[in-house]
Amino acid sequence: MAALKFQPPAVVSTDIDAAELSAALAPLRAGERLRLLYEQLGNRLVASTSFGLQAAVMLRLIHEHAPKIPVVFIDTGFLFPETYQYAETLTSMFDLDLRTYQPTVSAARMQALWGNLWENGKDGADRYGLITKIEPMNRALRETGADVWLSGLRRSQSSTRLDRPFVEQQKRTVKAYPILDWADAQVDLYFHQNGLPRHPLAEKGYVTMGDWHSTRPAEEGDSESTRFNGEKYECGLHLDSGTPDFQI
Repeated sequence: MAALKFQPPAVVSTDIDAAELSAALAPLRAGERLRLLYEQLGNRLVASTSFGLQAAVMLRLIHEHAPKIPVVFIDTGFLFPETYQYAETLTSMFDLDLRTYQPTVSAARMQALWGNLWENGKDGADRYGLITKIEPMNRALRETGADVWLSGLRRSQSSTRLDRPFVEQQKRTVKAYPILDWADAQVDLYFHQNGLPRHPLAEKGYVTMGDWHSTRPAEEGDSESTRFNGEKYECGLHLDSGTPDFQI
């Protein structure tokens, strides 16, 4: 299998004190965090969305508090049909600078050449994530010129996120998480108060959302077993900052 060639982002976050910025965000509300980040970092910011189960929360917050931030949608080519439909619903609701990025290898070509990579254990799943998610996000950061990446990760979503700070350095890129401390109940309340539509698969037992071949409904509320047959939860985009992988 040919190796993918990575180019570094156009900007490198060397002048941001992640710990200091994280401490500044901690006492603020989510909208205030977004405004502060935009006021201080402006066009260095980019956000990402998967149009997953809780995507509407971050997208509405961005729409309300920092609508000029580019929002990158990584379309792997293997999302559930309902996810594509949900994406259309949300993009029609919010004024966003949405930019869609796809792998350089189409889904059909990938399967024809290398089969179902996600069926080949952790190594296959990691390779799949590199091709369909990490490389497109790397390209998005480079082309937008951003070096500060906003994500809707929350600590309560998995054990791999419990100790995340609000801001951290991830190799060349700074990551910031405006709703990191939101509990599930707060997310549900925000949906209700703002009349946000739910992902169509939420009512079918899905508690996390990824590609159709590696995501399944939860059993007894165990969200961490719903991705990649329980072998891993993170796709590679949001591992902890010390992980030796292909993160940007």
